[in-house]
Amino acid sequence: MNLLFIGAGKMATALASGILKNEVFPRDSLLACDISPQARDNFTSATGIPCVETAEPKAVAKADVILLAVKPQVAEAAIRALPPRKDDVIVISICAGISIGKLRQWFGTGRVVRVMPNTPLMVGQGASCYALGTGSDETAASLAEKILGSLGKCWHVPESQLDAVTALSGSGPAYFFEFIEALRLGGEKLGLPADLALNLAIETMGGATEMLRRRMGTPEELRIAVTSKGGTTAAALDVMGKHNFRQMVEELLVAARDRSQELGRQ
Repeated sequence: MNLLFIGAGKMATALASGILKNEVFPRDSLLACDISPQARDNFTSATGIPCVETAEPKAVAKADVILLAVKPQVAEAAIRALPPRKDDVIVISICAGISIGKLRQWFGTGRVVRVMPNTPLMVGQGASCYALGTGSDETAASLAEKILGSLGKCWHVPESQLDAVTALSGSGPAYFFEFIEALRLGGEKLGLPADLALNLAIETMGGATEMLRRRMGTPEELRIAVTSKGGTTAAALDVMGKHNFRQMVEELLVAARDRSQELGRQ
């Protein structure tokens, strides 16, 4: 099978690296195209896969799988500019907010897999979800599982959940980066060196995540276990409660979900 990447940015590069590492496709069956010279150079340098400005009609015509990895705002134009494809081509899209219905209309096929990955794919720790179009089959589902599973974990969900997935895991890494930066800045104000404050924050979050990954308890159980009555943790959590931290998190998820829905309507 031949796979063609439309768009060769960081996410496409991460996916291509996972595909090669886990031998999902042979190297000589992969090709990418991107209008950005820098993106083309970076993609090929990282993966060894050829990346051209515009895929030739023959290359598009022989693609069994097209992986769409462009910005949502330019997705329609990029698709409509493509030469004719195989009737049974499988389309895998990582464009946020673009519905399966639109992809089916633009590509002229129901063999569509809509994916919401996240940036930890770049380090093999991705958390991705995918939904299948009405024309998708076991082959399409298996490909999605192999590609996404090569760089982390993935789950099959109904398309109606993908905007919520976008809000939680797609945009989620940015929330954690912001929280880490807040901890670093707070640690500095308390007198810690900047590099020590950053390292403490990173290792603390990583260790806490690993405890959850090992199922040492639920988030609530682990929080209770580390919180002594009248202690330092309790004092800090009281501040979070006063500022209604959980409500704020719910609001930011709603904002991200709503924006994903808006992108799909544009």
